[in-house]
Amino acid sequence: MVGALSRLWSKRPDALRRTIFIAKSARAFADVAAVLLVFLGSTPVSAAVGTSEATAARLVGDQKATAFELELSEGITAEVFTLANPYRVIVDLPDVTFRLQPGTGQRGQGLVSAFRYGLFAERKARVVIDTAGPVKITSARMTRMTTGSGVVLKIGLEPMDATAFGLGTGASRAPSPPEAEPRQPAAGGGATKPNGHSKPVIVIDPGHGGIDPGAVGAGAMPEKAIVLAVAQQLKAVLAQTGRYDIRMTRSSDVFISLDRRLKISTDSGADLFISLHADSIEEKAVAENIRGATIYTLSERASDEQARMMAEKENASDLIAGLESTGPGGQDQVKNILIDLMKRETSNFSADFSNVLAGKLGKTIAMSRDPQRSAAFKVLKQPHAPSVLVELGYLSNTRDQQNLGTEAWQKQVAGAIAGAVQAYFSKKTAEHP
Repeated sequence: MVGALSRLWSKRPDALRRTIFIAKSARAFADVAAVLLVFLGSTPVSAAVGTSEATAARLVGDQKATAFELELSEGITAEVFTLANPYRVIVDLPDVTFRLQPGTGQRGQGLVSAFRYGLFAERKARVVIDTAGPVKITSARMTRMTTGSGVVLKIGLEPMDATAFGLGTGASRAPSPPEAEPRQPAAGGGATKPNGHSKPVIVIDPGHGGIDPGAVGAGAMPEKAIVLAVAQQLKAVLAQTGRYDIRMTRSSDVFISLDRRLKISTDSGADLFISLHADSIEEKAVAENIRGATIYTLSERASDEQARMMAEKENASDLIAGLESTGPGGQDQVKNILIDLMKRETSNFSADFSNVLAGKLGKTIAMSRDPQRSAAFKVLKQPHAPSVLVELGYLSNTRDQQNLGTEAWQKQVAGAIAGAVQAYFSKKTAEHP
């Protein structure tokens, strides 16, 4: 498509010096902008990977018209479309490096309630703009800054009727989850296990990542960075034992969909899946009274209301990154998987590991009042492997946040989890030599 536009540019430069919209239907431009390709100058701006930095982002306007502005060091090619349930504007960019001030996007203005940004996949960045209702893209252009050599991408938004909006201009797009790291071969010799590996395969899953920051603490401390740091410490401790084949769903600040995380576990032939997260309480009046780690296992019915709400929040991470939600048919399939899983010994193994882990963590760090809970977490729907989701603490609690951001504490908790892994597999080996 870009090549065709480039050839057209050479013939009709004046026609292409404006923003080019490829409409999803024959509806008027003011009603829909399905995909946006931005060019600037007498020739198309190169979309070379890694050449552009986002240095500032802001919202201007009111409830009648709002504009999103993104300052970039270089002109690039961008794609823009809208989605419903919830209402969002998606801006896809090449490998942009974000150099924005901490907290940028957390406060809304006009038609926009908030926006977030980050890597959506390797060499692909995304901005997700949350809107209070259905909006239409009335303008989109990239212009040179009045000072300096950078450019400004400006997207104009106005409210529109929900019926006319439908599912959004990107409804027919089915963004495939980004590919994860290449699988690593198992190391070492010895007798092979049924899954073809000579050592137990441990999949460590740092939650969130990239465009999905997870919970955000004071000083804009993101959950995604904390859990990645703990995951890397855990991997290092387990690697020192030489007993395990260790995989990670992500090893950098990139978004990985829930489906992709599950696929990594399945493709790896996981013997144990550990998902790491950190929690947050929005009610400031009680935030300082709630702290400590919690271990979740899978169940069709949540152990309590707080567990149910936590599962709903974690299961919505794909929506946060701009992916579509599962349709009704998918829900039936998920339910069938849950029912099947509850009949398998996997759930018993998950409970066994949860008990061991609770004992190890309880001797090392603060635990919540009810440290072992269960709910329908999508990332735990793994009939092939025992799995747990560990909320390491609360970023909304001052003491927990101080600990979570400390390297010494991260090493300590990683050591405790590694100790639980060792104890769990030692017990299994003793029972089934």
